Amino acid sequence: MSSLAGHRILVVGASSGVGRAFAERAIRDGAHVAIAARRQERLEEIIADAGGGIGITADVRTDGDPERLVTAAVAELGGLDLLFYAAGVAPLRHLVDTEADDWRYALETNVIGVQRVLATAVPVMSHGSVAAVLSSETVGRPRPALGAYGASKAAVTESLRAWRLEHPEVRFSCVALGATQPTEFGDAFAGDVLTPVLDVWFKHGLMQQSYMETAEVAHLLADLYASALAYPGVGIEDITLRSPTLPASGWDEMV
Repeated sequence: MSSLAGHRILVVGASSGVGRAFAERAIRDGAHVAIAARRQERLEEIIADAGGGIGITADVRTDGDPERLVTAAVAELGGLDLLFYAAGVAPLRHLVDTEADDWRYALETNVIGVQRVLATAVPVMSHGSVAAVLSSETVGRPRPALGAYGASKAAVTESLRAWRLEHPEVRFSCVALGATQPTEFGDAFAGDVLTPVLDVWFKHGLMQQSYMETAEVAHLLADLYASALAYPGVGIEDITLRSPTLPASGWDEMV
């Protein structure tokens, strides 16, 4: 197992899911870690549980916050070797019911927030450093009622290709992530929409028989990026993490 010890790391979207598990692993490894999220109490929990870290309360949808959080992190850490962007939201709406505010919510968090964080971070990142952004396996494999989410993640994936061309001194890593548990990803999903679309997802083979463990995904990525930082001449551009189980065909296979 590789270690992130000594590296300067900023985790955006650290309050839950893979972002939180990754932040806790990095802190316990002995990395110098700044963690950013909207909920200050969650940042305080992580710092207490993991035994370190610097908390920065910020909302990437708020004008000026992406720039402020990166500037604060760099001031505390003295630079950046790894940026890990895990913030993301997913309105569960069929496209015909997806309103302008739903689109703004997804795009401002999943696309514009990423771009503003990168625009401030990349110029001060060390040569051979890594900017890792969580995307989704739904890119190219859309799910009913997640059209806005999938479109936003497709925009992220494409934008990272442009970032690579404009800033080859930084390695941009796009992680297409499948379903993980535990997570807060679907906490706000309305049951009257979720129940029928789950059946459609199953019928079309869009769900695996089991989910990946959130902590295992975070540890795998931590090992990967720890190794990558030791080999700055090796690119780690596109990664897909998905449960190795076969697609589920119905509710009975999820029990």
